[in-house]
Amino acid sequence: MKQVYEGKAKILYETEDPGFLIMHFKDDATAFNGKKFAIIKNKGRLNKEITTITFGWLEKAGIDTHFVRDISQNEILVRKVKIIPLEVVVRNVVAGSLSKRMGLKKGEKLKFPIVEFYYKSDELDDPMLNEYHIRVFDIADKETIEKMKKIAFCVNDLLKKKFEQAGILLVDFKIEFGKDENGKLILADEVTPDGTRLWDMKTGEVLDKDRFRFDLGDLIEGYEKILERIRCVS
Repeated sequence: MKQVYEGKAKILYETEDPGFLIMHFKDDATAFNGKKFAIIKNKGRLNKEITTITFGWLEKAGIDTHFVRDISQNEILVRKVKIIPLEVVVRNVVAGSLSKRMGLKKGEKLKFPIVEFYYKSDELDDPMLNEYHIRVFDIADKETIEKMKKIAFCVNDLLKKKFEQAGILLVDFKIEFGKDENGKLILADEVTPDGTRLWDMKTGEVLDKDRFRFDLGDLIEGYEKILERIRCVS
């Protein structure tokens, strides 16, 4: 298989059909834009299983994603899309960079969800952009921005309910979008604890990649807890 892209946590391979790609989830764990790195056995498998479930929820709710099907322990088949170089972040609870930027207490619940945009660039350390930046630099037009926001809020509403059923608080998450060959906007990338903050609703225990980022506990243990709980959510 010919490799077409490699990121921090995933590799994309060509298939015999030019409209589809194989997405391979690596065991690599990174933080602080690659400054912290480790290879953690079974991380890729757990992320693959978790994103298969989360994308399944979204597809069932009528939200178009690039997910096609599960194909192996660490791999899924996805539709090929042209990625928009933006990370779309939705926040429900104060954590991470929002806490630092605004001087707010971690764990404070927001009155309503916030959507933020970050330009995908390791060299620039993923700078935060507003909608004017996105339009003036031709990253996306006004209509696409509005669609991304609308879908992001729909994704948030659904994921909040699903994780709540599993006893997990959805603090914030990152998603990415792409356009297919017909120009249709589609949710791409993944929805896993690598880019989603998830806390135990009763104890406040951190279950996501912050365990690795800030040495809060064994990463695999947290991911396994998430997978075990969401498997029971239909």
